[in-house]
Amino acid sequence: MDVTLDRLVEFVSNHWIMSSGLLIVVVLLIQDFLESAFRKYQIASPIQAVTLMNGDDTLVVDVREPGEYADGHIEGARNIPLSKLEENIPALEAHKQRPLIVVCQSGTRSPQACRKLSAQGFAQVYELKGGMLAWEDQKLPISKKRKK
Repeated sequence: MDVTLDRLVEFVSNHWIMSSGLLIVVVLLIQDFLESAFRKYQIASPIQAVTLMNGDDTLVVDVREPGEYADGHIEGARNIPLSKLEENIPALEAHKQRPLIVVCQSGTRSPQACRKLSAQGFAQVYELKGGMLAWEDQKLPISKKRKK
């Protein structure tokens, strides 16, 4: 046992860059596992989002800025920028028990919005995996009409 530990210490000291890289990868894997295990919202691919939108009274919340929204959005999506989400939560109260799909440009802002909505008691929150970029990659329809 003592010889094995000595050899491990020698290996780590001789290959500290590789050992550091391994440690970082392990920590990131554990972080990802814990995050997905305790996440209160679900992730939906663009095709799963279409299925949700066709099956239930689903609301799509686009958390991009108004300029990004104007460049193209999912038909019927409500534009509530991430920076103004908390002040607009009362307007979404009627949708607390209905599916809510949260969309951003690339999937980096929507997790934060999903966490906020889940914390406010919204039961069926979905993050659109890959955001509008993934939606457009799937050649799904976009609208450039402004919502009144």
